[in-house]
Amino acid sequence: MKNKLIILLSLSFITIGFSQDRTIISDLENLTLDVGQVFKPNSKVINFDGSQGDCERLIYYNKKGVFSSAKSIIFDRSKGTLKANDPGTHEIVAVCINSGGKRLTKTFYVNVNYPKVKEVKLSLSDDNIFVGNYIPLVYEITDELNTKRIIDYWSYDVASKYFSEVEVSLTSSNDKIQIDKSNNILALEEGSSSVVATFDGISGMIDLKIKKNPVAKLILKSDADKSRSGDVINFDAIAYNKKGEEIDDINVDFSFTGKSFDKSNSASGLILEDGRFVGDVPGKYIISAKVGNVTTSKIVNIFPRNVKREIKKVGTGLVNDKHTSDFWVFEGDDGRDYAVTGTWGADGKAYFWDVTNPGNLKKIDSVQVDARTVNDVKVSQNGKICVISREGASNRKNGMILIDVTNPRDVKIISEYTKNLTGGVHNVFIDNNHVYALSNGERYYIINIDDPYNPKEVGMFEVGKEGQSIHDVWIEDGIAYSSNWRDGVYLVDVGNGIVGGSPSNPVAFGNYSYATGAHHATFPYKSSSTGKFYTVLGDEIFPNGVNPNGTNETAGFLHFVDFTDLNNPVEVARYELPTHGSHNYWIEDDILYVAMYTGGIRIVDISGDLLGDLYKQGREIGYLLTGSPDGYIPNDTMVWGTQLYKGHVFYSDFNTGLGAAKVSQEKPDNSKTNQYLD
Repeated sequence: MKNKLIILLSLSFITIGFSQDRTIISDLENLTLDVGQVFKPNSKVINFDGSQGDCERLIYYNKKGVFSSAKSIIFDRSKGTLKANDPGTHEIVAVCINSGGKRLTKTFYVNVNYPKVKEVKLSLSDDNIFVGNYIPLVYEITDELNTKRIIDYWSYDVASKYFSEVEVSLTSSNDKIQIDKSNNILALEEGSSSVVATFDGISGMIDLKIKKNPVAKLILKSDADKSRSGDVINFDAIAYNKKGEEIDDINVDFSFTGKSFDKSNSASGLILEDGRFVGDVPGKYIISAKVGNVTTSKIVNIFPRNVKREIKKVGTGLVNDKHTSDFWVFEGDDGRDYAVTGTWGADGKAYFWDVTNPGNLKKIDSVQVDARTVNDVKVSQNGKICVISREGASNRKNGMILIDVTNPRDVKIISEYTKNLTGGVHNVFIDNNHVYALSNGERYYIINIDDPYNPKEVGMFEVGKEGQSIHDVWIEDGIAYSSNWRDGVYLVDVGNGIVGGSPSNPVAFGNYSYATGAHHATFPYKSSSTGKFYTVLGDEIFPNGVNPNGTNETAGFLHFVDFTDLNNPVEVARYELPTHGSHNYWIEDDILYVAMYTGGIRIVDISGDLLGDLYKQGREIGYLLTGSPDGYIPNDTMVWGTQLYKGHVFYSDFNTGLGAAKVSQEKPDNSKTNQYLD
């Protein structure tokens, strides 16, 4: 027994020795570059005794771009070079792969200089400056690379990264204006003044004409005096001059203060420039409207939303010898209900289930293909054909597999399709007689399966940008919603006809992106209560990478983008669960069913106008943690996706397999909703 213990300890030392007893040294250490500069790193592995270590292959990547394909540093692996693209400090990871396939990594911090400022221009977003108003200055900054940044006073946060690196100095010509320490400019007296702004030694100037405030009286109206948390109240301020005449086209500043009914909480909410207000926390809020030195206010009461319901787990289809990936529930030819689940980082299996009784999920068949991961699975609308994706095939062909599921108890592989898909297929979607298959995380190919034994490529869509990347595609009403990480969502006509597109001629007609660059999945949603059309865009962020053998740290949230005007999408709301990140989700009847990875399934009321922080607003109906003591990693919730199907919430969990839950129809007693009303 003693000898066996010594052997095990030795093996353990050998296993971890590569990472503990060696390190990477590189001229990336403390490297500083200019934007556009190309650099070829020189790196090597050094053993603990100072000798050079084994490193068969050395690669680099931008840590920020593991999932988002961030373009701050661009790599040309064929030449072994990197190119500085964005200013700031960036984390570059060097990965050494030795002859045994083991990896050693080290992170280096590379600084990219901000370009020198060449020109500064100042303008106003509103020429009407009245006594008592803050002055809405707009900065247009051009650097020596002719890159322009336009920073509006009202959207200062957009330029926060730039301003953090450049000293801004403002001076005025007289005392008719006041400049505070945060560079906010207040108009104090009627007359003329000027402001000089200096950035990085370059100055720009603007002349200001401050007018006497024409407003003598403001009246504040609203479409409600009370509401629930999360409901939007519309305020309208009407301005009058001394003669009692109404003044049109005048900018009004809205603000609010509040006090929570709960003495241990603080009031919270959001008010926009157009007067829309939402209260997050029940309480009494004072809404104020201001034009210069003339103000008025109105009180509104915000009461609890009261949408909580009970959520119960009703069935589990346990898979605990490997990780589970995506799933799909469908009605079979025989009228019974079935599901298919994929597997991750394992042996290429997909499982088929009878889920007719959600309380008794039965595994009825499986297929095994040449792959490490069957990441995605989908079933045709008629319930006859299943398509599964492949990654990590031993022959490197990857691609997708078509399966006959007319008899889910005896499924049969029809064909495989690998053309243009050998780099790996992460996600797929099947829409009528076409499959949309992601290729190597860069684009998707459209494959006709009228004859499933002989699939044929008919089209392809890609963003066509440097460093392009895609994670997912979802088809609804002939529109493909492709999730392109840092390039955001693209709306593509693949048969809807809105811009003449088809599967063989996909045409993009809408796009929205956001700063994090982590756009992972899209779900289109038309509100049944308001008629507004949204795209719900989900992040996927693993701050410390994916850990297949333990609890993961996840981040990110859902962005609600009002796409009612296709040419002017506006992000209006978010659902963010603190300390947990989002994955896949489903929306039906103004209810969101979202897999928040380690946060479990969260069920959220998204009825009415959407504005602000939906989590703070008490819109959460309930949640379910999906971990199991019998799971691949015991008691570790890592829910992958959700699907509402015939009244049950089905889900897949990375560690436990397939599951089903039920949301109670009973709602809490609302008889005391207005108990705080004075």
